[in-house]
Amino acid sequence: MVIVVAIGAVRLLVPPQPMDAPTQDERTNAIFATPVKSPHWVSNTPQHASTFAAVPINVVIDVDFDLAPPSQISIVKDNKDYGVGQTTIDKNKLAMRRDMDKSAPDGIYTVNYEACWPDESCHDGSFQFAIDRRLADEFEDHRGRPDIPPDIGISIENGAFVPKKIRIRKNTRVIWKNNDTVDHYINTDPHPAHTYYPAQNSKLIKPGEAFEVVISAVGEFPYHCSAHADTMTGSLLVED
Repeated sequence: MVIVVAIGAVRLLVPPQPMDAPTQDERTNAIFATPVKSPHWVSNTPQHASTFAAVPINVVIDVDFDLAPPSQISIVKDNKDYGVGQTTIDKNKLAMRRDMDKSAPDGIYTVNYEACWPDESCHDGSFQFAIDRRLADEFEDHRGRPDIPPDIGISIENGAFVPKKIRIRKNTRVIWKNNDTVDHYINTDPHPAHTYYPAQNSKLIKPGEAFEVVISAVGEFPYHCSAHADTMTGSLLVED
């Protein structure tokens, strides 16, 4: 443990802890470095070693302790920060986020973050994700007419989202209908924080009921059923 005395404050620096071994994405052959988590880290979106078919709408880090300034996030590729605007802390103080440049190129990005607490201690962490726009071909295309985005229906049946991955235009209304025999949820990643795109979080959807949301941002929107988070996943690819 090292104690560093700063002007008017004492800053406690705790060495960050490795999370996992290096990981390779079998679809794209991208190799991701070993991630590091700060104390109180819970989850992040994009997940470490994940590959998005579009630029994420934001990068979110979730913790289990109150965040405070100057918590910050950088999203770096080839020594350039593709973060846009300032890092913000959610009202509940358990997540911080930063938008990302929509023109960011394909490749591997390193997220470096500093999580700071009310006692003025700060701790570093990092993880990596990739963007590969070729993966858009994995999504069922429902873009329709560019001037009139349609309503798109996704069926919940037999413990799955059908279709699992869809490609739509911005401002499309997406409607999930529970055609299964058990209750389900629609929740934005990650689980259980559900912080990436909170508007995509539903209440309990009973058999025969539906949940809808109009997606007004551009990017990829991974989601899941929080009652079956390990098996029920889906994603929306939203374009202009």
